[in-house]
Amino acid sequence: MDVRVEGLIKRYGQVTALDGVSQTFPAGALTAVVGPSGCGKTTLLRCLAGFATPDRGQVWMGDRNVTHLPPQSRGAAMVFQSYALWPHMTVFENLAFALRLRKVPRRDIERRVRETLELVELDRVPDIERRRPRQLSGGQQQRVALARAIVVRPQVLLLDEPLSNLDAKIRHRVRVEIRALQRRTGITAIYVTHDQEEAMSIADMVVVMEGGRTAQAGRPEEVYAHPKSPFVAEFLGSTNVLAAVVDLDGRILASPGGTLIVRAEDIQLMPSGDIPPPGSAWADGEVVDVLFLGAGYRAYVRIGDEVVMADHRTSLPRGPVRMAILREKLFTFDRATPQSNR
Repeated sequence: MDVRVEGLIKRYGQVTALDGVSQTFPAGALTAVVGPSGCGKTTLLRCLAGFATPDRGQVWMGDRNVTHLPPQSRGAAMVFQSYALWPHMTVFENLAFALRLRKVPRRDIERRVRETLELVELDRVPDIERRRPRQLSGGQQQRVALARAIVVRPQVLLLDEPLSNLDAKIRHRVRVEIRALQRRTGITAIYVTHDQEEAMSIADMVVVMEGGRTAQAGRPEEVYAHPKSPFVAEFLGSTNVLAAVVDLDGRILASPGGTLIVRAEDIQLMPSGDIPPPGSAWADGEVVDVLFLGAGYRAYVRIGDEVVMADHRTSLPRGPVRMAILREKLFTFDRATPQSNR
């Protein structure tokens, strides 16, 4: 079942959280909604769930207008950032509670709880059904929260930064499991996160929000490689933003009228005076610092008044260096008309 919003506006006093958002979330796909704090992504999710009512606009799930329906009547389930598990209930009771409200027969409740625990790969944890949330690890609590959401067999799964409370190693593992679960069930999932890497790695579609509006939406590879605005280009990846232009010889020159955006991974560093590869823009600078990142190094290169990040496989000495970027990897924007020229 697809989900779509049309002209959604939501205000909190003088603050406009959503400013005319129109967006379709494809059926059976996992769509990640990303953006900085305050961009409206959580408000959008709350309007989809029914926990917030828009001031204007409509929310559709399939062919139903659910704008003014209560949460329990929408066919959607939500996984919260805090998990929101009932601490006094066992895992079984946490999952069974919503089924009992729906008058599901007891025998069916037991079967569906077992099947769902197996689906989220908790069935192998000893006595999992009798444990309470405080007896579980953070990763196990997250899986129980997912299980509680899908045990009611919703048509839409809404996830509000579900992994932000986990440490990095567990977060990487659980996000792979969420993606696998979504593919197995075929459920329409909308996943809000501030972590762009998380969004890119698991989503079929990415929606980038800025200031209560959709800045860009598309396949992760498309949005990453072809940003339509300086904001999107800067938000995705480890980026450098330079007030500069490229002259006819390919030299990067400081200019208050231009905007160049380049990712650290796309910069090639070479000895000062070397000839840049054909089709490159280039500039001379000085390595002022180098950090070890594990898989490689990040050099900080001073170019005029700017300091640019550049990723490199090996460490570099401080001193003069030439920086080259293939033009196809360079995003150029005119400040008067902020549209990518790439």
